Amino acid sequence: MIEKYTEKMQKTIDNLEREYNSIRAGRANPHVLDRIKVDYYGTPTPLQQVGNITVPEPRLITIQPWEPSMLKVIEKAILQSDVGINPSNDGKMIRLVFPELTEERRKDLVKDVKKKGEQAKVAIRNVRRDANEFLKKSNKAGDITEDDLKDQQTKVQKETDKFVGKVDEAIEKKSKEILTV
Repeated sequence: MIEKYTEKMQKTIDNLEREYNSIRAGRANPHVLDRIKVDYYGTPTPLQQVGNITVPEPRLITIQPWEPSMLKVIEKAILQSDVGINPSNDGKMIRLVFPELTEERRKDLVKDVKKKGEQAKVAIRNVRRDANEFLKKSNKAGDITEDDLKDQQTKVQKETDKFVGKVDEAIEKKSKEILTV
C-alpha cells in the first residue's frame, strides 16, 4: 500500500546523490561532467557519449573525443557549463585541471551540500504527507480500518525516519569529503 511512497523517497535519495556527485570537491571527479551536453550534429548529446573521459591524476580530467572535429564543440560546452574550470585544448584532447580549493570555497560548498540535503528532507516529508493523506482518504472511504490506518501511518513514519537518516549520512559524507584537504 505504501510501496509507491517508499519508491518516491528512494528517488529523492538517488537524486541527491547525483547532485552531490556533480559538486567538485578539489579532486577530479568525472561526474562533474554528467550534466554537460554537447551539440553532436544538431542533437544535444551527453559528453560521455562523444569521447573518452579519464582521470590520469587526482586533479586532472582528460577528454579525448572520438572525432577530432568535436574538440571545439566540447570546449565550448564546458565553458558554458557551471563546472567553473577553463578547458585547455592541445588539438588532440581537452584537459581540465582542478585547482586546489580555498578554505572559504570549501565552507561555501559545505553550505550548499547542507542546503541540498535540507531540500531532500523536505521532499521526503512531502511524500510522507501525501502517503498519510492517501491513507486517511482510504479510511474515510472504508477501504481500510482504523487499526490499519494507524499501522500504515506508523510504517510511513518509520520509512520517513529511515530516509531522513540516509540524507543526514549523505550530507555528513559529502561535507567530510569537501573539507578533507
